Amino acid sequence: MSELQDAWADLLRRRPSFGPSLAVYGEILDGWARWSPPRSLALAPAPEAWRASWERGTPLVAEAARVLRAADLEDLVGAAMEALAGVESGLAPALQAFAAAWDSGAVGPAVLLPARGRIGAAPGDAAGLGADALAFVAGASLRPALEALFAPAREHFMESDWSLGICPFCGGPPGFIDVVEDGRRRLACHLCGGAWPFAKLRCPFCGVDGAAHLVRLTPEEAREEGYLVSACRECRAYIKEVDRRARWNAGPALVEDWGSPHFDLIAHRQGYWRPIPSIVQIAAR
Repeated sequence: MSELQDAWADLLRRRPSFGPSLAVYGEILDGWARWSPPRSLALAPAPEAWRASWERGTPLVAEAARVLRAADLEDLVGAAMEALAGVESGLAPALQAFAAAWDSGAVGPAVLLPARGRIGAAPGDAAGLGADALAFVAGASLRPALEALFAPAREHFMESDWSLGICPFCGGPPGFIDVVEDGRRRLACHLCGGAWPFAKLRCPFCGVDGAAHLVRLTPEEAREEGYLVSACRECRAYIKEVDRRARWNAGPALVEDWGSPHFDLIAHRQGYWRPIPSIVQIAAR
């Protein structure tokens, strides 16, 4: 986590005007750095089972649901809820209800983990917390625990194992796109730190293929070489990307995503959405 903190500090030096409005992200990273697992969370080695799961197009999220306990995430989830309450005070009653349900055992880690087509529990199963708020809490809390959990599986993952638009490890939606040295697209998962290659002209959210369905947003007032927003005309989802051939000093995907709210603002103004809401999206509501 110290690498993310250092990268965040570097990004704020490049974009100092964003510091006050993005302070909550720095607080989240500081909380991640302070956290230590109360017990070993790493998956027991099972390379053959992992490869078989990937070949079936099934991420390893069921393993996370089996292993994680509420006590493992308690500090992370508590800090995430405090961060969210600081951004949107109107969510305080819903967050208090969610905290009470967590403390009583009525909800647990499974309520935050990705499921087919969404992040976290189905509507009505999250103790009154709305879909965007739940997704924000997941994005602000799960990363350290899931990184530790899936660490043994990373070295066994091969790029040929996976072609879907969800993370092969936790099943989460992509949070960012890196265009790497050879021009290929790599999707990045903010929930667990996973990364995997993906087709250049395919929407990772709805799977529609072809340049006619995609739009690239590079607004004049936010023009920065190497950065753009890739959006889908069909499902109206968007994702930000950086071309690391042009922006060699760009930081980790999570940092670049959190540190570019001006692109989120432009995408939202044009009617696009994203699975894990940004500060801009939360504050706007």
